[in-house]
Amino acid sequence: MINLLLFPIILPFFFAILLLFFKEKIRTQRILTLIGVVVSLASSLVLLWTVKTEGIQAITLGSWPAPFGISMVSDMLSALLVTTTLLLTLFIVIYSFTSIGEERERYFYYPAILFMVTGVNGAFTTGDIFNMFVFFEVLLIASYILIVLGGTKKQLRESLKYILVNVISSALFVITVAYLYSVVGTLNMADISVKISEVNQPGIITVIAVLFLIVFGIKGSIFPLYFWLPGSYAAPPIPVLALFGALLTKVGIYAIMRTYTLFFIHNTGFTHEILMILSILTIIAGCIGALAYFDLKQIIIYNIVIAVGVILFGASQMNEAGMSGAVFYLIHDMLIKGALFLLIGVIIYITGTSNLRKMGGLMKTHAPLGWFYLIAAFGLAGIPPLSGFIGKLLIVQGAFEAGNIWSGIIVLASSLVVLLSVMRIFIYAFWGESKVALPKTNRKTYNRLMAPALVLVVLTIVYGIGTEWLLPFMTDATDVLLQPSIYIDAVLK
Repeated sequence: MINLLLFPIILPFFFAILLLFFKEKIRTQRILTLIGVVVSLASSLVLLWTVKTEGIQAITLGSWPAPFGISMVSDMLSALLVTTTLLLTLFIVIYSFTSIGEERERYFYYPAILFMVTGVNGAFTTGDIFNMFVFFEVLLIASYILIVLGGTKKQLRESLKYILVNVISSALFVITVAYLYSVVGTLNMADISVKISEVNQPGIITVIAVLFLIVFGIKGSIFPLYFWLPGSYAAPPIPVLALFGALLTKVGIYAIMRTYTLFFIHNTGFTHEILMILSILTIIAGCIGALAYFDLKQIIIYNIVIAVGVILFGASQMNEAGMSGAVFYLIHDMLIKGALFLLIGVIIYITGTSNLRKMGGLMKTHAPLGWFYLIAAFGLAGIPPLSGFIGKLLIVQGAFEAGNIWSGIIVLASSLVVLLSVMRIFIYAFWGESKVALPKTNRKTYNRLMAPALVLVVLTIVYGIGTEWLLPFMTDATDVLLQPSIYIDAVLK
C-alpha cells in the first residue's frame, strides 16, 4: 500500500498520454477524461483515509534509502490538497463538456488539464525540493497550453506576460535551490530540515528563506508580486479560469507553508515577520482591486489575492489556532473559488457580458442562480455557519494570541470588503431591470452548466456545517506543520 501515494500523480499522467491518441474523437476524450479523474479521485480518497489511520505515507524511489533517493511523502495536508484538487477537476471537466467548445477540445484541452493536475498533485506530494521544481514546471507547461488555447488576441497578449513571469521565477527557483544545496548538501526536504537545525540557521539560510519567499510569492501572488495575475487569469475561458484560480496559486501557498514550517523555523522573528507584513499588504491590495472593478472576472480574481494574504497571515502566526485556520481556509478557498467562477460563467453565458453595468434583473428569470450565488458569496465572506467562517475565526484568534491585534483587525475588516465586492455583483446582476436585451440561450445548456456549479456550492455548505467532523483531519495537518519532527521521522525512519 506504500505505493498508493503515487496513484493520484501517475493516473492523471497515464490518462493524459492516452488522450493524445484521440485528438479528433471528442466523445472518447470526454469519457476517458472523466474515467481518469474519477479513478484518481477514488485513489486519493483511499490515500486520505490511509494517512488518517496509519500515519504519514512515504516512499523513496528506486529503492534508495532516504535521503539519497527522491522521496515522495503524503501527510494529511498533502492528502487533503490532492483530494480537493481532483474533486475540483472533476466538476470543472464536467462543466467544460458544455462550455469550452469543440475547437478547443480538439487541440489537447483535456490532456493539458490532466498534465496540469499531475504537476499540481506532484508538487503537493514530493519530499524533494528539486523535484518540487520539476513538478512546478510540469504544471506550468500545461498551463501555458491552456492559457493560449483558442488564440484570441487577449489570450495571446496576456499569455506572454504569464509565461515571461513564470520563466523568470523558475530560473530564480533553480538558483535558490542551488544556493540551498551548496550550504546543506542535500535536496531531501526532511534532511534539509535536520541539516539547518544542526547549524541553527545562519545568515545565509535566512537570505535563502527570503529568496524562496520571492520565488513562491510570484507563483502564489503575494504583494507586490501579484501584478501579472488579474490580466492573465481573466484572458482564458471560464473553465480554465476556474482551474487556475482554484489550484495554481494554492501550489505557491503550499510551498511557502511547507518551507516556512519545515526549513526556516529558527529565525521566525525575521522571516515570519516579513511573511506577515507581506500578507497584510496582499490583503489590502486585493481589497482595493476587488472594489475598483465592475467586471465579474476581475472582482473574483482580486478576491483570490485577498485569500492568499489571509492564508499566509494565518501560517505566519506559527501557533495552533493560526495554522489550523490557514489549513481550513486553504481548502475552503479552493472549493469556494471553483464554485464562484463556475457560477459567474453561467451569468456571463446568460447575459453575454462580464460588465456589471450591462446586467440586471436576472432574479426574475433565473432565481435559483441568484440564490446559489448569494450562498457562495456569503461563504466567501465568512458568514457563519458557511465554510469561510471557521478558518478566518481561527486565523484571527491566532493573531490575537500572538499579540498581532491590529493585523487581526485588518483581516476581520477584509471580510467586510469581500462581502461588499461580491454583493455588488448580486445587486447589479440580479436586482433591478435588465439594461440590455439578453441574448437567446439554450435552457438545456443552462441546466448543464448549473449542475456542477450547484453541487460545488452544496459541498462548500457541507464543509462549513461539517466542521466538527473535519476537525480531526485538520488537526493532523496542523500537527505536522507545527511539529516538523513528525514529518522528519516519517521520511528518515
